Amino acid sequence: MPRPVKRRLVCDLPSHAIYGPLKHISMNEDMIVMSIEEFETIRLIDFEGLDQEQCAENMEVARSTVQRIYNDARKKIAESLVNGKTLRIEGGNYKICSGDFRNERCGKCRRHQHGKE
Repeated sequence: MPRPVKRRLVCDLPSHAIYGPLKHISMNEDMIVMSIEEFETIRLIDFEGLDQEQCAENMEVARSTVQRIYNDARKKIAESLVNGKTLRIEGGNYKICSGDFRNERCGKCRRHQHGKE
């Protein structure tokens, strides 16, 4: 029996979920679907500047899992840019951070930052 997939800890849902060429963003065309956890790895590694080990700790998964998710996300972004396809962010296997330092380890998410203000 295979091991159950662990839910990944995500800071928050993306504020925008569809990206693509301005001339023809349509729900009928060939879309690339990126999962919420793929988006989170891009946000943590490329935007926040964390390394894969720090990203893995924030998401409560193994570094090898983050590496696989990150590589999949980059391929999807590249396909969207090179082929002019729309990228939609949705779905996946995740749980959203509550923003509570006692219960979640991320500590750097938007919810934690707003709590400090």
